[in-house]
Amino acid sequence: MSAQENSLWTSGAVVKATNGSCSGSWTANGVSIDSRSVKTGDLFVALKGPNFDGHSYALAALKQGASAAIVHSEIKDSDEYHNRLVMVKDTFAALQNLAKAARARSKAKIIAVTGSVGKTGTKEALKLGLSFLGKTHASEGNLNNHWGVPLSLARMPADAAFGVFELGMNHAGEIAPLSAMVQPHAAIITAVEAAHLEFFNSIAEIADEKAAIIVGLLPGGTVVLPRDNAQYSRLQSFAKKFHVENIVSFGTSGDSAARLVSWSLTPDGTQVAAEFDGERITYDMIVSGRHWALNSVAAIAAVRAVGADFHKAAGALSKLDAPEGRGARRQVPIADGGILVIDESYNASPAAVRVLAETMAQMHQPVGGTLGAEGGGRLIMALGDMLELGTSAPALHAGLAPSLKAAKIDIVFTAGPLMEHLHKALPQAMRGGHAADSQALIPLVTAAVRAGDVVAVKGSHSSHMERVVTALLALPATHGKTAARAVNGH
Repeated sequence: MSAQENSLWTSGAVVKATNGSCSGSWTANGVSIDSRSVKTGDLFVALKGPNFDGHSYALAALKQGASAAIVHSEIKDSDEYHNRLVMVKDTFAALQNLAKAARARSKAKIIAVTGSVGKTGTKEALKLGLSFLGKTHASEGNLNNHWGVPLSLARMPADAAFGVFELGMNHAGEIAPLSAMVQPHAAIITAVEAAHLEFFNSIAEIADEKAAIIVGLLPGGTVVLPRDNAQYSRLQSFAKKFHVENIVSFGTSGDSAARLVSWSLTPDGTQVAAEFDGERITYDMIVSGRHWALNSVAAIAAVRAVGADFHKAAGALSKLDAPEGRGARRQVPIADGGILVIDESYNASPAAVRVLAETMAQMHQPVGGTLGAEGGGRLIMALGDMLELGTSAPALHAGLAPSLKAAKIDIVFTAGPLMEHLHKALPQAMRGGHAADSQALIPLVTAAVRAGDVVAVKGSHSSHMERVVTALLALPATHGKTAARAVNGH
């Protein structure tokens, strides 16, 4: 097979897709919009944003090994690269057109995922499960917005058997055009919760925006909806309005077409039993919690909907590990034993914090005999502000207290002005301490932890709770010999 046949894009295909002009002949094996991460053989797209202009970095990208660059204005001192510049009217439109061309040439079965919580984990489950069935392409990281989705599509190899795309939003009107570009055979809405309320008047409005993923669904396609969610009927009505005949519900309720029958924590993760139209299967995952179990059921339902081997995909989930910041578990050896750190520092919403507490509650049962209350340790949460919740933010933060108490969380540390409302709402015995920000919280948390503790860290991305995770992972093996042995009576 020639280099051209094996490449992601040829110069001719790029020129045709973008209606651009280029005098050279080249091939590209990747697509990038960030000059800092350009790899040899990438096609660099010089996007212009409100605070940056990729044209300022196009020459550097070419010098780093980019095959070519898509630009819409002249690049200074680029004479030696003139035959590797694709001139277009607008680079953002060119990226979108490149994405549309990638979708048009693809014969892959496409699954799109959105939701207030759980979409990245569900995407990763789909990516892993489908990769055991054929060549699979999926969105990387958090590339789920108006730039990330077309970039992800433009990176999809022509011979991919499956494609998985995450669609995100924080304002109305964002999901529909992304879905129309992706044109999925199956679409999943993981959940509708109080997230991004700053930009919506109600959760019902959030439901309508999430439901817009149905707009791009191909004829005969399937939508997978959360049966246990309070917005299920609204989502279902939206699907029917768009004449979607294949509606698959997932959840724990008895009338769910894809039903989570049971889940239980194991020393290595979670064991799941599920039924799909009455057919029961069991499988193991090395991630922990009901939310992972439930989202895996949605993923398997979508695999089944596109006609792929869902039994084999479910079996592959035994290798599913949580991404950093999204539930990754790390053992940290310290004096007299170790602690378990659960890293959920990438993002947070009220629903996600409650789910995390529910998962930790299971750790009050003997899991491996060393961690949690049965192992002599405590359940500790370190929480940073949850953002984009609008005027309801103070009440939503304080409103977490009953759930954390019900989950028997022993100690809660909080950081940020919004989390102070939770700190004040907690019983005195649960208050580990409050700080102005994540950096100031670090010494409070690290001084308190001792062998056997389970420490979960969560907050919105801008709260930078990853700093707390980093500090916990860096605890010396001698920690605990001089550390505080009690916090507020614990």
